[in-house]
Amino acid sequence: MGRSVTPAKKTLAIRPDPGGLKLRTAMVMAAGLGKRMRPLTATRPKPLVELNGKALLDHALDRLRSAGITRAVVNVHYLADSLEAHLKSRAGDLEIVISDERAELMETGGGLVKALPLIPDDPFLCVNSDNLWVDGPIDAIRLLSARWDPDTMDALLLVVPLARANCHGGQGDFNMDPQGRITGRRVRGKVAPFVYTGIQIVSHRLLRDAPEGPFSTMLFWERAIAEGRLYGLVHQGLWFDVGTPVAIKKTEAMLAYG
Repeated sequence: MGRSVTPAKKTLAIRPDPGGLKLRTAMVMAAGLGKRMRPLTATRPKPLVELNGKALLDHALDRLRSAGITRAVVNVHYLADSLEAHLKSRAGDLEIVISDERAELMETGGGLVKALPLIPDDPFLCVNSDNLWVDGPIDAIRLLSARWDPDTMDALLLVVPLARANCHGGQGDFNMDPQGRITGRRVRGKVAPFVYTGIQIVSHRLLRDAPEGPFSTMLFWERAIAEGRLYGLVHQGLWFDVGTPVAIKKTEAMLAYG
């Protein structure tokens, strides 16, 4: 069951949108065990690992706030008390609600389903807390909002070309056609041209008929691909996969050099 960390104390001024959907609520995925980030996660959850002196979670929340998001639903599991204590310090600029997974880690898909009763907005934004993005000419979240089409989409993923996926060690995630429709996942042994950034707009329709217990969001995505309702939008700015201690150092060096 979710609980609020203190309601927001002020209303944020929203900058002009390029058009499209007005997103107000975001789900922030912050419940992972952070195994790849060890030893930094031996005594703190991964979202509280710092990059340039600021917790990864705060980097994400600051981006949400600047894009006009006023409410964040954050799931917690590993070292959940530390995360909740940290989030209380954010109550002045965002309304924060906790989706508590202390009893069982639900993975990404199960986490979305568990948090859904706390998210009346349809659609809503979902972001991972272990990536860092820098906006291009226009805020990436606002670009996603402008591209959203409820008639054709169940989810809209922000993706980045594999060649621009900084600190990412994989071979890509998805193939995509010229209209932005995601046509399939990477085939083993082959490279896929696009990497998922951990940022997406999600409709409640995507989460229908969910199984019980923990499972990956990929279950929903694969169904949406088969139905032609999973889309991608190419990120115009910088993106960094900051899931390991080495990636933290590389990202800090790249940002300092830039």
